[in-house]
Amino acid sequence: MRESDSKARSVRHKGIYLFPNLITTGVLFAGFYGIVAAIDDNYVRSAVALLIAMVLDGLDGRLARLTGTESDFGKEYDSLADLVAFGVAPAIIVYQWGLVRLADYGWIWGKIGWLAAFIFVASAAMRLARFNVMPDTNDRRFFEGLPSPSAAALVTFMVWLWTDLGWTGGAATAFACVITPVAGALMVSHFKFYSFKDVKSDTRISYTFALAIPLTIVLVMLAPPKVLFAMAAGYAISGPLLTWYLYRRQSKLSVPKKPPA
Repeated sequence: MRESDSKARSVRHKGIYLFPNLITTGVLFAGFYGIVAAIDDNYVRSAVALLIAMVLDGLDGRLARLTGTESDFGKEYDSLADLVAFGVAPAIIVYQWGLVRLADYGWIWGKIGWLAAFIFVASAAMRLARFNVMPDTNDRRFFEGLPSPSAAALVTFMVWLWTDLGWTGGAATAFACVITPVAGALMVSHFKFYSFKDVKSDTRISYTFALAIPLTIVLVMLAPPKVLFAMAAGYAISGPLLTWYLYRRQSKLSVPKKPPA
């Protein structure tokens, strides 16, 4: 048997790891269900489905690293699932919820509505592609650009909050038409967002911060759309502020000190 034939056979019989890819499939399913629920005008279910997708997305990579089951297939599959769950699904949800109604104000507004949704999808695709080719030498404490799950949270939880408050008028739709492409622009921006990757299980935290964790959970349970949207919006705003702070600090450090008189 030739060596090339044996290599081809080994590739064909090479399997994939079950549990990490099963979780990734859950992310893909949650994103797909969010789209279906939005088509059925059930935006609360859409938001909950994407919330589940975000939780699962935070588990698959960590599980693969903990169990030593990382693979090139898993990384590519994760990116494709993320594009559906955090790129296509939020765009369709916000379009079905309100952007589609912009056509009532004229054909040009209708085009602006679906273009705003498409900008979000294209930005998510470019954000994920850039993340895949980014060198490992980058500072792991920060993300470059808003992560796609966080951008999806901003758009989807906005729809959830507007639905909960009953805001369906022109002002709410116009706000959504602005926020959607802005979230896309943040994904492909060079703003730095804190990644929390330096926080480990053995990291010591203060008692005040430890108390804030159950308090946040209680607040989310009391008013899920309000608290989740506030958290998503706060994280989106943190990127430009953090980048400005780091730039100012670097500028002060680079200024040469004056010699003593």
